[in-house]
Amino acid sequence: MTFEMRMPLRVLVADDDPMIRLALSEVLAAETDLQVVAIAEDAVQAVDLAVTHSPDVAVLDVRMPGGGGSHAAREIRLHSPRTQLLAFSAYDDSGTVDELKRLGVREYLVKGVTNAEIVAAVRRAGAAIEA
Repeated sequence: MTFEMRMPLRVLVADDDPMIRLALSEVLAAETDLQVVAIAEDAVQAVDLAVTHSPDVAVLDVRMPGGGGSHAAREIRLHSPRTQLLAFSAYDDSGTVDELKRLGVREYLVKGVTNAEIVAAVRRAGAAIEA
C-alpha cells in the first residue's frame, strides 16, 4: 500500500486592511492542508513576496495601494506563473471581475462570504495547479 504525502498548499494573503489580513491568515492557517507563507499589505509587496515565496495561491484584495489587485495579478502572473490567483473584494462590479479574469484570476470572492467558502475557493485554485 502506498501513501502519497501531499504538501500543504502555500498561500499568500494580500490586503490593505490589517483586520482582513489577520482574519484571512488565521482562517487559512487553521486548515491542515493550507499554509500561509506570506502576508502583504499592498500590491507591490504582494508581487515581491510572490516572487520570493512562489506560493501556490495568492489571495489578492482588488483595491489596495500600489496598483491594486489588477497590478498584482498581472505582475504575479508574469514573475510567478505557477501561482494561482484569487481576488477578494468588497466590490462586485462586472467590469472589475472581467478585467481580473482576463489577468488570470480563477476565483472572485466578495468580502462577507463564509470562511468555508474562502477555504473552498483556495483549495479549488490550488487544485488547478495539479490539473
